[in-house]
Order: sequence, then C-alpha cells, then structure tokens
Amino acid sequence: VQLVESGGGLVQAGESLRLSCAASRSIFSFSRMGWYRQAPGKQRELVADITRVGNINYADSVRTRFTISRDNAKNMVYLQMNSLKPEDTAVYYCKVDSALTQREYWGQGTQVTVSS
Repeated sequence: VQLVESGGGLVQAGESLRLSCAASRSIFSFSRMGWYRQAPGKQRELVADITRVGNINYADSVRTRFTISRDNAKNMVYLQMNSLKPEDTAVYYCKVDSALTQREYWGQGTQVTVSS
C-alpha cells in the first residue's frame, strides 16, 4: 500500500488548508484511515480518523476546526483544516490500517506551518 499526502504549506493563523491522501488501492480494504501529526520535539499524535463504516474520531484540540472525509471512488482521504493556529504546525501523516494484511501503512508526510 502506498499513501501520498499533499496540500501542506505555509499559512497565517486563521487561514485554512486541505490535506489530501491518495491511496494506491481501494480504501474499502482499510479498516481505519487517519491523519496524525508530529511537531518538532514532540511525539506523533492522532489528529483524526475514520473507520470503514464511517465512525469518526478527533483530537480535542482540533475537534471544532478540522474535518476528516473520504472519497471512496477516488481512494482519497482528506483533512480540511480551518482556523489554523501556530500550534498546528507539524508534519502531517496519513495512516491506514489494512483489514487484509492486519498491518498499518504510513505516508511520507506533508509539512504544515502556521505563522502567527
């Protein structure tokens, strides 16, 4: 499974970004898809994830600002990020859990930088 993230960049506080994650196979084969982030000097943390049946989970810090979604036909997972804050600055990773192999797969990450 290959995952390719895109959509990161440098924005000012209050602005928005949409991250995209393209999967190399049907996302129906994944039991869970999610976005994680890792800021310098910090551990990687869950931002949001969505199960195959559509259950969604958000980190408390992003719950009112970020939205995870997917496009089954395009094998894509998105993260819409609104009202960005400097503390959202991190490398954002797409991760999927394969129901077929019982393994997890990670993308290469995309940098999001929010200036104050």
